[in-house]
Amino acid sequence: MTHAPEQLSGYVDVWWEAVNDFTALLEKVPADAWDTPTDLPGWDVHAVAAHTGHLESLLAGGEHEEVEIGDAPHARGMMGQFTEQGVVARRDRTPDELINEIRGCTTARHTQLLADPPTDPAAPAPGLFGAIGWNTQTLLRNRPLDIWMHEQDVRRALGMPGGMDSPAARHSAGYLAESLGYVLAKKLKAAPGTTVLLEVEGHDPVAATVTDEGRGQLLEAIPAEPTVGLRTDRESFVVLAGGRRRPDAGHVEIFGDTELGQQILDHLAVTP
Repeated sequence: MTHAPEQLSGYVDVWWEAVNDFTALLEKVPADAWDTPTDLPGWDVHAVAAHTGHLESLLAGGEHEEVEIGDAPHARGMMGQFTEQGVVARRDRTPDELINEIRGCTTARHTQLLADPPTDPAAPAPGLFGAIGWNTQTLLRNRPLDIWMHEQDVRRALGMPGGMDSPAARHSAGYLAESLGYVLAKKLKAAPGTTVLLEVEGHDPVAATVTDEGRGQLLEAIPAEPTVGLRTDRESFVVLAGGRRRPDAGHVEIFGDTELGQQILDHLAVTP
C-alpha cells in the first residue's frame, strides 16, 4: 500500500506536469482564438485560462478580488459566483498576462511544496479549499484533474487534440471512475444489489454496487454478470463524467440492462 507522503508527493508531481502541459498549450493558442467558446457555458478560452490563474493564485497566497459579475446564468450557486468573479476580474488581461500568472503562481507553490512536502492527507486544505471542507488529499488529487480537464476544454474548442495519454489524463479518468457508486446509488437511486461495470480503455475495470442501506460502493472483485456494463474510450468517458458534452455516436457500448445503462450515461456527470 502506498504510504501517504509518497502518495501526496505523487499528486504534486502529476499536477506540476499538468501545469506545464497546459501552459505550453496556451502558448500555442492563436491571437484571434482566445474568444473561442468552450464546452463550459459562458466560458471561452480566455475565461478557462483566467479561471485557472484565479485558483492557482489563491493557492499561492494571492487575494481574491470581489467584482460584479453581471448577468451570468452559468455561475450557479455561491461557488459558481465566486469562480466567476475570478474570471471577470481577469477579463482585460492579455493572454501573456494570464499565462505568466499561471506560471508564476504555480512555480511559487511548487517550490513551497518541494521545500515542505505535505505528509498528512487529512490535514485541512489551505484557505478557501479548507473552508469548503476539503482536506489536503482532496485538494492535491483535484488540482491535476482540474488543470487537465481545462487543457482538454481548450483542445476541443480549438481542434487541437492531444494529451490523452499523459499522467494527468490517466489520473483524471481514474479519479472520475471512483464516482460510479455515487451515480448509481445517489443520483439514480438504483435498487440494492444493482451492479455496474465500467471498462475504460487503458484502465483496469471498475465496478460498483448499491448496498442494502442504499449506498454506492466500489467493488474489489469484478462481477461476472453485472446488472449493466459500459465500455468506452478515455476521452468519451471524461467528457461524460466531466459534464462537458455527449461523445460521438458509437463511442460508448452498453451491455446488460440497456435502459439502466442509458440512465447512467444521462447522469454520469460528477463535475460542473
